[in-house]
Order: sequence, then C-alpha cells, then structure tokens
Amino acid sequence: MTPADLVVLSLLTERPMHGYELNQELERREVEDWAGVSRPQVYYSLKKLAERGYITPVDPAGNDPSLGPERSIFTSSPAGRRALAGALARPGWAVQRPPPPFLTWLALSTHAGKPVVRQQVRRRRGFLEKELAKERATLKAIKADKGEMVRVAALMVTLTLRQFESELAWLKEVEHELAL
Repeated sequence: MTPADLVVLSLLTERPMHGYELNQELERREVEDWAGVSRPQVYYSLKKLAERGYITPVDPAGNDPSLGPERSIFTSSPAGRRALAGALARPGWAVQRPPPPFLTWLALSTHAGKPVVRQQVRRRRGFLEKELAKERATLKAIKADKGEMVRVAALMVTLTLRQFESELAWLKEVEHELAL
C-alpha cells in the first residue's frame, strides 16, 4: 500500500467518512506537510482499498452509488485494520533517510557561482522562517484541539519546529564557512 492508501485507511479506522469529508480532514490536519496526499489520490485509494476488501460501505443500502466515492461513506474492515497494522510494523518506516533537496543543491552549488549561492541560502532562510511561523501557529491550534491524535500531532510539529530551528542555525554556519 502507498502512503496515501495508509493515510486514508487510517482515517477510516478512526471513524467512517466519505471522500469529500476525507479531503476536508486531510486539509484540516495539514497532511500535505507530512504525507503529501492529493485529492485525486484519496479517491484512487478509496477505490483500491474497497477492491481489496480493506474498507466497506457503512450502509450499502443507504449509499447511492451514483453519487460516487465523494458521498459514499466507508469504514475500515477487520482485514483493513490488520493490513494497516502490518504495514505500520514494517522496519522501513524507522530506517530511511530521505535526502532533503536543499542538501542536494548545496552539494552541487560550487557550480552556481557565489551570487547564486548567496541568493539561494537567503531564499532557504526566508522559507524556513516562514514555515517556522506557520508551524508555531499549527502547534497552537493542535493544542487547542481534542482527540487521541492531539499528542502525536503535537510531537510531529514539535520535531518539525526543532528541525527548522536547527537548520536556521546551521545556515549561519554555511554563510560563515562559504563567506557569503
């Protein structure tokens, strides 16, 4: 299963929803910041999960199939909950090191010239400062929310904040070392 499938299945394990509601919940939780699930992916995942028997309609008689997955309410099946638990037990979740695009750029930056390097480092700093402010607001909103996901969400945002703060401090070292 793809990360999008797992996110959709996880949300349907929390409570039954239709596709439109799933998309609203993804936006509310700012999933694009940590999983990058698009609106079309939600509907593709619903179809795939239903075909595999991982989700089922809540009330097949009450759901009008002509309305499509946007308004058909689904919930996770026992097989879906087992598949989700199995997928989350894979070792790969804890031992991957994704390369941040900025590090790839930095490795290649000696071919860009000092003015471009200076500009890109400043651009990165501005981006991080903007994201830091956004994540601080997100953390405040999370702490005002209720539900079992609040603690985990707060921990995720706290890690993101620390990573941004750490990278901002590191950028000062980059600027000093490269005499920018």
